[in-house]
Amino acid sequence: MRLTTKGRYAVTAMLDLALHESQGPITLADISQRQGVSISYLEQLFAKLRRNKLVESVRGPGGGYRLSGGAGNISVAQIVEAVNDSMDATRCRGKGDCQNGAVCLTHHLWSDLSDRLHQFLDDISLAELVSRADIRRVSERQDSLGSNRSTASEPLERII
Repeated sequence: MRLTTKGRYAVTAMLDLALHESQGPITLADISQRQGVSISYLEQLFAKLRRNKLVESVRGPGGGYRLSGGAGNISVAQIVEAVNDSMDATRCRGKGDCQNGAVCLTHHLWSDLSDRLHQFLDDISLAELVSRADIRRVSERQDSLGSNRSTASEPLERII
């Protein structure tokens, strides 16, 4: 089991949005520039995030996206689930038919791991991540780089 790029980028983009929410609606172009994720990929992710009511779109000049309900009310698990990423460590997707239609020897172990992983990510809100000094330092560095993406920089998603 591993978190896919879809889940990682969705969390990264939502954290970027939370870090910059005081600036008003944030465009996908701004997130793309800071995080090195293509706009078309972000559009796909934000369509799912919007359907799951984690973000709201603002149209017109000065438009973009903002968080729905605030950073304290959005967990990392909600974001991952919104983009249909799995946190299931079992081979059978939790069905219990992993060995010729029956539960395998380690099914309950991997099922328990999946439950703990989900609980761990559900216990972390965007607000908690925003308050971390290490994350704020990376964000400040990304902001100071502006449009100069040729400078070596650490994407925010590598530290979460």
